[in-house]
Amino acid sequence: ALKKTLSLIVVDGETRGDEWPFGDGSVFPSGPMREPLKAGLARADGVIVMLPTDVDAADPELLEVFDDLPVFIARLEAAAPPPPGPQVGFAGIAKPWKVERSLIAAGCDLKDFVPFPDHAALSDRDFAFLKDRAAVYDAGLVTTEKDWVRLTPDQRAAVAAWPVAARFEDEAGFTAFLMRAL
Repeated sequence: ALKKTLSLIVVDGETRGDEWPFGDGSVFPSGPMREPLKAGLARADGVIVMLPTDVDAADPELLEVFDDLPVFIARLEAAAPPPPGPQVGFAGIAKPWKVERSLIAAGCDLKDFVPFPDHAALSDRDFAFLKDRAAVYDAGLVTTEKDWVRLTPDQRAAVAAWPVAARFEDEAGFTAFLMRAL
């Protein structure tokens, strides 16, 4: 019962295919897209292209796809340092290796990393495995805030939530775009 004010398409600037700007152009579960491109662009007010911190600029070919929509470039950056000491990381997101890469880039003493499927609910067995991996390295457990909130309260007590935030290249331009919509 909410009135939609603004529709944004968020694009992984790393997902590229040989003939298509978004992997193979297939929609989830067989491809990386959450909806057909044409349908998404028809309802979109703007586009956010997420790039890794080690990429200077978005691929111009990718940007051409968005016609006359405003495009904002953003990167996920650490909002806080990773926990000190040795850590075993885990994530249940679409591309868990990005979390692993980000933790290492942020200076985490990452001893091991365990990927889970996107939106996976950790079973007691999964969590016992993680605790065992941490014990092998005499390490703590760290995950994304997104994954941390899906843990049980008992599990949360044993895991550090590592925050990240989107940082826009044109923060003022993105803020002005949002304010116009409001």
